[in-house]
Amino acid sequence: MLAEKLERFTKEDYYALPEGTNSELINGLIYDMSPAPLRIHQKLVGKIYHTIEGFIEKNNGKCEVYPAPFDVELAEDSVVQPDISVICDPGKLTDKGCSGAPDWVIEVTSSNYAHDYVYKLQLYYTYNVREYWIVNPDRKTVTVYRLSENYISTPYTFEDTIPVGIYENKLEINISEMLK
Repeated sequence: MLAEKLERFTKEDYYALPEGTNSELINGLIYDMSPAPLRIHQKLVGKIYHTIEGFIEKNNGKCEVYPAPFDVELAEDSVVQPDISVICDPGKLTDKGCSGAPDWVIEVTSSNYAHDYVYKLQLYYTYNVREYWIVNPDRKTVTVYRLSENYISTPYTFEDTIPVGIYENKLEINISEMLK
């Protein structure tokens, strides 16, 4: 009943927001994002991004990796800014960002866990993101979701070496090693 009374927005509304507005559009609802994240959040995003970028360059890969802010347009009513997006289909890349599902999305949690563990999990599953990682610096865990007929989740700790499914496990990431 409440959802019927809420105003629904489209990607046109999202793109009409003032430049610098820190928000996402999920299923027609605009969510304000937190102010600047904690230092550990930014450190993790940077280290993971550079590891992926280095792997792609070393292997002459066709995928491209982008850190936030980077718009990922999943539908007319859903535009998000994952912390890290890996796109392997160059046809999905636009001047605004990515149109369609990235192959791999990484979110580093901040204060609103429900946003990453519920809303975005459902959204990424619905739009067939092949691999979705939730990195939780508070719990020092990484939950990896891989798409088959549904999402299969595997829990890891920062101490574990985590294989990357979209690269057929040729890339492995160990968060604790990155933070040394």
